[in-house]
Amino acid sequence: MADGRPTVAGRRPVRRIGRPVGRIAARLAPRTVRTRTTLAACVGVALVMAVASAAVLLVLRVNLEHTVEAEAREQARAVARLAEDGRLPAQVTLGQGTDFVQVTDAAGRVLAASPNLAGRPALPGTGDRTDSTTSTASTDSTASTDSTDLAAWGLQHRQRVTTVTAGTPAGPVTVRVGASLHTADTAEDLTTAGLAALSAVLVATVGLLTWRATGRALRPVEAIRAEVAAIGEGGLQRRVPAPRGDDEIADLARTMNAMLDRLEAAGTRQRRFIADASHELRSPLAVLRTQLEVAHTHPDPAVRADLVAGALQDTDRLQALAADLLLLARLDTTGGPGPAGPVDLAALLRDTVAGRGPQPHPVELDAPDGTFTVDGNPLWLGRLLTNLLDNAQRHATARISVRLRSDAATGEAVVDVTDDGPGIPPADRDRVFERFTRLDDARSRNDGGAGLGLSIARDIATLHGGTLRIEDTAVGAAFRIRLPAALSS
Repeated sequence: MADGRPTVAGRRPVRRIGRPVGRIAARLAPRTVRTRTTLAACVGVALVMAVASAAVLLVLRVNLEHTVEAEAREQARAVARLAEDGRLPAQVTLGQGTDFVQVTDAAGRVLAASPNLAGRPALPGTGDRTDSTTSTASTDSTASTDSTDLAAWGLQHRQRVTTVTAGTPAGPVTVRVGASLHTADTAEDLTTAGLAALSAVLVATVGLLTWRATGRALRPVEAIRAEVAAIGEGGLQRRVPAPRGDDEIADLARTMNAMLDRLEAAGTRQRRFIADASHELRSPLAVLRTQLEVAHTHPDPAVRADLVAGALQDTDRLQALAADLLLLARLDTTGGPGPAGPVDLAALLRDTVAGRGPQPHPVELDAPDGTFTVDGNPLWLGRLLTNLLDNAQRHATARISVRLRSDAATGEAVVDVTDDGPGIPPADRDRVFERFTRLDDARSRNDGGAGLGLSIARDIATLHGGTLRIEDTAVGAAFRIRLPAALSS
């Protein structure tokens, strides 16, 4: 075994032919959907036509042979009745559909025959069954012989031979009547040729129609594929051609365009986010650099201390902004709120309010124990409540109220965060949830923030299967959170 293949003494190594055959089969296999569909349709029609043709030929053969056999049996019984009555002539007249008649006695002597067998010896055995009878009854059996068996007697075609045994005064006789199957064979051959031609025409027609119909149906798919292949990172505004109609390909085109809409919107939002983030980071970094440069060169220690304190405040704002940006990036890429579990909203609200320490305006909290439990991430839900409270503290005049209740109609937990500030105009109630949005552009950064808190709050509520909206109120602004109940509650 020089090359690792098993050998037999005196023989060459056995070569594996499975892999070349498999490669050839894979190379010859149809590669396109159009070819496979057409081939499948042709094969299916061919199989159906083959089964149907076989059934038609079988029924035709059975009917034709049954007719021939019935005619031969009727002739044989008529001759048998003549023999029983002692009126059997030497030459028997052939009936309709029969080719020969021969009557022999028990010793095999020919007693009577049709004109075409006159003077000829007894026919050879045909494998038929012979039953003994009495003088008043007769039995018959049938058997078929090939044309070669009776060629010497001038019978060139296959015969259906019917044998009848009858009792006569001189002893039992055997009556053999043959009927040609030539007509049946000719009809079967013609029917076979006709069915074959019809099947070929039908398979070709189905193949042609399937090929054209499949090509026509797949033409929009090719157009969609070519358009998608041409769309690059900078061409998300392009759309695939949508065919007319309401079929699956039209649904595919609409789905692809909807996906491109989402991708374009995501790309636009990402570019806007990067631009806004760069702008928001550039300004405090420039202020921080200026403060540090002035503090580094200013001779007065008191002024340097004030400048360093201001730089620390700007550093804190930069740190908070960077944390918000990272959280937004995580919210954009995650598909859920992270590790989740049952969260008692009443306890979370109390802990969030108590953990904020002294605030400019008091918070009135209405959160009864056991009010509601939701499935979620307590850290993210705490950040949602913190952002709403921070927004309320910046805009409130004297007070802030937080109320937790259960909505029996929808089975949701409802948290209302309300302040008595100037409120939000209805035209701006959707815009305030956009990133880096400040309704008061003239206010200072110390009072305004980066404009990310409400956007983060809405994203967290959405990831938890809830909503965050601004409701109508007589004074100030009212933010309403709706969260679904926990599955275990």
